[in-house]
Order: sequence, then C-alpha cells, then structure tokens
Amino acid sequence: MKEISALLFFILFYMLPIANSSEKPAVYKVRKLKGTLKVDANWDKAQWKKVKEIPIRNFMGGIPLFEPVVNAKMMYDKENLYLIYKVEDRHVRIQNTKFNSSVSSDACVEFFFSPDKEWPLRYFNIELNAGGTALMAYQIDGKRINVKEVDFSIVEVAHTLPKRLDQEISEPVTWFLEFKMPLSLLGKYGNFTQPQKGVKWKANFYKTSSKSTNPHYLTWSIVHNPKPQFHLPQYFGILVFR
Repeated sequence: MKEISALLFFILFYMLPIANSSEKPAVYKVRKLKGTLKVDANWDKAQWKKVKEIPIRNFMGGIPLFEPVVNAKMMYDKENLYLIYKVEDRHVRIQNTKFNSSVSSDACVEFFFSPDKEWPLRYFNIELNAGGTALMAYQIDGKRINVKEVDFSIVEVAHTLPKRLDQEISEPVTWFLEFKMPLSLLGKYGNFTQPQKGVKWKANFYKTSSKSTNPHYLTWSIVHNPKPQFHLPQYFGILVFR
C-alpha cells in the first residue's frame, strides 16, 4: 500500500506538471574535479576557470526594483560536491547567524537536489546566507528532517562578506560563497545515487532575500507557480555528471 501511495504521489506532483508543459527542463553537465580544491570563495581560481556557469535568472513573483545577477558553478569528485556562487547584488541583508535559522530572509543562495534517482521527490535543501550561516534539511514524503549541526560541521563554507551586518549594504556589491559538501553527510539521512559519469540527479538553484528592502526570488530551472515557492521538486532541472 505504501508503494502504491508513493507512486500516485509521484504521478500527481511530478509527472503531470511536466506532461502539461512544452518547456524542456534545464540541464547542467557537472564536471569532475581533477586534483584538490581549496574552499576560499575565489571565483577566479584555476579549478573553476573552465567550468560552465549556471545562470540563475528566472524571477518568481514580481520583478524587484533592483535585479541581482546571480551565477553558480558546480563540480564533484568521488567523495564531495563543490559549489560556488557569484552574486552581483544590492540591499544585502545578513541578520541570521544561528544554524538552521531563517537564512532565506537574508541575502541567500540555495541548492535543492534529489540525489536518489529512484525517489526524485525526496530531496535535500541547503540554504546559505551571504555570511555563511546555513540551513539544511531532508524532505521525505511530505516530512522535513532537519540536518543536525554536528553532522553539518563537516561541510566547508567560505564567504566574502561578514557573518552579520548591522545594516543592509544598499550600494552595489559583488559577493561570493563557496562550499564543499561530503557525500557521506547525505548517507546519514537518506539514500543517494553515487555521482559518476552518466548519472543524473534532479536539482534547482536559487537566490532570495525575502525580508530585505528589495525582496526577490530567483531560480535556475523555471518554476510555474503563482507565488514564490522553492519546494516544488516537480520543476527541478537535471544534473548530468560527466
């Protein structure tokens, strides 16, 4: 019975939106890292030079007065995922400094991904504000399981802005955030399909700042929803590991 319910859930919330849309899902080919990488938020270091950018350009809800320009890059190896974000921003808010706090109210970049190809609606969401404070959870069959801070401690995070700002940065500023996530962390909360050549995951990349003076909601893969909502895995794009 549980298997039938899961199948119906998959069809209703995952397959039907795709069947009713003529758009092709966004696709990104994830390069494999050769050698090692120092996590220091340096967008221009050699390891990232030839990695294709992920443009996060699609607005949900209204278009803000100032439109941030956001790009990301991603790589992997046998044991880790690597992501870096470049954000050309204004009205940057950083107030949350506690793990698993409401970081999306600040200037925040996010990565939602379904690492188990057998269960594409089960996904992780990692959200990091511009000061490097993180929220991470595992979404399974409508339930949210928060990742424990002690488990998340193995994730390396680097950022170019302070951990907290007393006031918004109203003028133009470009900030960077980079992190290295061991795959072993995923295994503590759910199953995952090991990244290797030809493997596909579902995912989306986001940028938001819901409580700044310039609220906005940006996505990589287009989400067809009248109100801003990132927790819609039926609209995730496709990651293809190379």
